[in-house]
Amino acid sequence: MRGPSAMATGPLRGVRIVEFAGIGPAPFASMMLADMGADIIRIAKPGTGAPGPAEFLQRSRSTVEVDLKDLAQRAKVKRLVCKCDALVEGFRPGVMERNGLGPESLMRDNAKLVYGRMTGWGQTGPLAQAAGHDINYISLSGALAAIGPAERPAVPLNLVGDYGGGALYLVTGILAAIIDARATGRGQVVDAAMCDSVASLMTIFHYLAQTGRWQERRESNLLDGGRPFYTTYTCKDGRFMAAGPLEPQFYEEFLRRLGLLGDPLFDHQNDSAAWPAMRERLEQVFATRTQDEWVAIFEGSDACVTPVLTVSQAHTHPHLAARGSYVVRDGRVQPAPAPRFSRTPSSIQEDKPALTTLDQMLAAW
Repeated sequence: MRGPSAMATGPLRGVRIVEFAGIGPAPFASMMLADMGADIIRIAKPGTGAPGPAEFLQRSRSTVEVDLKDLAQRAKVKRLVCKCDALVEGFRPGVMERNGLGPESLMRDNAKLVYGRMTGWGQTGPLAQAAGHDINYISLSGALAAIGPAERPAVPLNLVGDYGGGALYLVTGILAAIIDARATGRGQVVDAAMCDSVASLMTIFHYLAQTGRWQERRESNLLDGGRPFYTTYTCKDGRFMAAGPLEPQFYEEFLRRLGLLGDPLFDHQNDSAAWPAMRERLEQVFATRTQDEWVAIFEGSDACVTPVLTVSQAHTHPHLAARGSYVVRDGRVQPAPAPRFSRTPSSIQEDKPALTTLDQMLAAW
């Protein structure tokens, strides 16, 4: 039988990871690691079945159905973990321990094991056992209060907590710990808590606040839609354009393309007293043309103006199409692996059998 890494590409080829199937950021983190070439076995409950072609978060790896209450199957999982570099799980604290698969138990047999734990509240603290979702983690970490219109916070999908503050920090932690384990022979637990990571993502805003350059009122600041030259505008057809000409030279080009260069209302870009009138005038101007017309006017300029595209439109943009930012598999459009590597490119690992067995994986590894 061909080993699971035989056809793998990417800088992580040869790295072996066991992932315990879950929802949210843990599978996204595993997808990224697998796209980068890691051999990942996904442990799922019996009856789960193979992921469908539209389940993009489960791509690039194989699934093994396991009944963890069965002592014989659990013993095989432990043997599999003994052969791997890292483990990924996203359950509440204590769940893996109750299944006999906690870090203390597994790291006795595999001293180099990196044990990646993905939670919202972390392994310790008053809320460690509480339920929660992205919106809760980002609300306590200061991010939610800063996002949206002045009237109320806006829910920024689950990009900030689950993926930006969850999956990406877990990936970073696992890779750092693998590097350390290879140097020292000792693994460790990576406690990736979304509440911690979102706090980390907010570092620049803590800096701005503590130096008097951030007001805790939405739509009052440089990057929260408070300035008329860093916000969105409605076009004649009800679609939107995003404008972000912060620097003076870009601002000048922005006004030139709009036909507003020389208008005294816009002479002093950073005069906050003029911002309401500037915004009102820009709203009027953008409403005179369709999105396509504005795209043609701003195309290729340094005005920092782009169309606001929907999920179904994004892959059609000429720049993203030229870069191959999206790929088509089984007639379905999905984001391509990122980031890019010049020598060991990532890819969707299409040679992985969708469903395999513990015995097959033990033999292959």
